[in-house]
Amino acid sequence: MSAPLGEQVGSSQAPGGALRRTRVLLFSAVVVVSAAAVAGYAAHAASRAKAAAAAGPLSVVPLDALPSLPSAASGQSAASSALEGLGEGPYMLFRSTALGETYGRVSLEGLEARNRQRFVTSLSCDRVHFAAGRGICLQARRGVLTTYRAHVFDRNFTIAHSMALAGAPSRARMSSDGRLAAMTVFVTGHSYLSADFSTRTSIIDAASGKVIVDDLETMPVLREGVPVKASDINFWGVTFARRSGHFYATLATEGKLYLVEGDLAARQMRVIHEDVECPSLSPDGTMVAFKRRVPAGGSGRLMWRLHVLELASGKVTPLPAETRDVDDQVEWLGNREIVYALPHDAPNAAASTNSWALAIDGTTPPRLLVALAFSPAVVR
Repeated sequence: MSAPLGEQVGSSQAPGGALRRTRVLLFSAVVVVSAAAVAGYAAHAASRAKAAAAAGPLSVVPLDALPSLPSAASGQSAASSALEGLGEGPYMLFRSTALGETYGRVSLEGLEARNRQRFVTSLSCDRVHFAAGRGICLQARRGVLTTYRAHVFDRNFTIAHSMALAGAPSRARMSSDGRLAAMTVFVTGHSYLSADFSTRTSIIDAASGKVIVDDLETMPVLREGVPVKASDINFWGVTFARRSGHFYATLATEGKLYLVEGDLAARQMRVIHEDVECPSLSPDGTMVAFKRRVPAGGSGRLMWRLHVLELASGKVTPLPAETRDVDDQVEWLGNREIVYALPHDAPNAAASTNSWALAIDGTTPPRLLVALAFSPAVVR
């Protein structure tokens, strides 16, 4: 009858007993060292978390040191220090895609040489937008069961309101006065190229957190005066006009795309143009930048290319200077230039994106605006 396993390992009389005993001692030493390392790391992480909490929600991250986080500064609140550091010049708020500790966190960077600094907040989002002191953050909480939430936050990056989302974040947009927030999620599918995707687009009062429209599909939409009735209706990509309660969005039905104009007070939308996806209204309210699917050479593949629609005339102008596939709802840098995100092309950076700027003159090449940035919001 064989002896118990413990006795076999511990006995010097058993064949190979000395070797087994050595292995056990080595394994025990590794366990002890590993436990000490884990304890040390936990203490280090706790110390860093305590220091970050004491400093407030923002910390300075030098552009040449990303994604490292320097020690927190003392004195005035980090939020006010960051905004003062950015000065009066325009800056961009975005989701950081720098691999490491800052990945996914809401960040700010000045857009002029005199305020070219980056600040990283403690708020993590999958999609984010900001205007007039308020922002909307769409967040995926990944785990065994992934859940989704929307947060409205203020200029100090403090969450004022939160609510559950029905699916994966897709688009987010604030009105220019900071009063309204729109969000689109995928209820099924994860791409607008999927044959079976379904979206849900909601609009909320950002000041109170109250839902104004739970689902745009519940609002009537007219096409040439006739109500659009279909079972496959989807809306996404809301962009707000300066006129209170007015907005534009994409409507998809029966395999076609349309640009709709909506009025929250009238609780109604109307089709104003065809083949417009992910619209973004210019600051002066005269143009809509959007993406359109077009054939990619002779490959038979479709690509999203950028275009601009003049609302008064209905004229559509393609922007051929950008030849890459842009799957984004663009932001306006001014009335003559747009901003959008594209994948970072460096090795081992598949999860990263850069934000590019493109003049709407159709000839000026795109320029890199902010590196390692996604979901841009220009704050003037």
